[in-house]
Amino acid sequence: MQINATAIRTGNILEVDGALWRVMKTQHVTPGKGVACMQVEMRNLTTGNKTNKRFNSTERVERVTLSQKEMQYLYNEGDIYHFMDTETYEQISLNREMLEHALPYLLPEMIVTIEFHEDTPLNVQMPQSVVLTVVECDAAIKGQTATGSYKPGKLETGASIMVPPYLEAGTKVRVNTESGDYIERA
Repeated sequence: MQINATAIRTGNILEVDGALWRVMKTQHVTPGKGVACMQVEMRNLTTGNKTNKRFNSTERVERVTLSQKEMQYLYNEGDIYHFMDTETYEQISLNREMLEHALPYLLPEMIVTIEFHEDTPLNVQMPQSVVLTVVECDAAIKGQTATGSYKPGKLETGASIMVPPYLEAGTKVRVNTESGDYIERA
């Protein structure tokens, strides 16, 4: 599917020069003179190489259409993570590199969306927010108000998070999977 270069977003999969690339960062650049452009940082899905490329705002690029399947995370063996299609019970294995952004929020039996390109898994999409348990956090400091001040905490997955001072260990919280921020008590 052809899209205008200004419509490129982080996470898109593009086909450039016959290879598949995942967009890592984008920046719209408008110089004083000349044509506006999109500065795009991309990672090659086959080799893992990174590159920066500029596309003129009038240029069109090929965005790869991906099929999506909801799958359940089962378990991991070292750096290999196993997922199961909940409809067909078919299992696939993905390496740690593909799941780097998802690992801080991934628990067994969690349902995630895996994107495929011609039966090859390319991306794992987490839900917008997940409910996790705070297993460790500092004690509240007397006189500290709840507005604007946060304390460090640790989630059951091992990820660090900043939580309000009134929360204690054992509390279930809702976490934004894109930013890693505390949303609310669950």
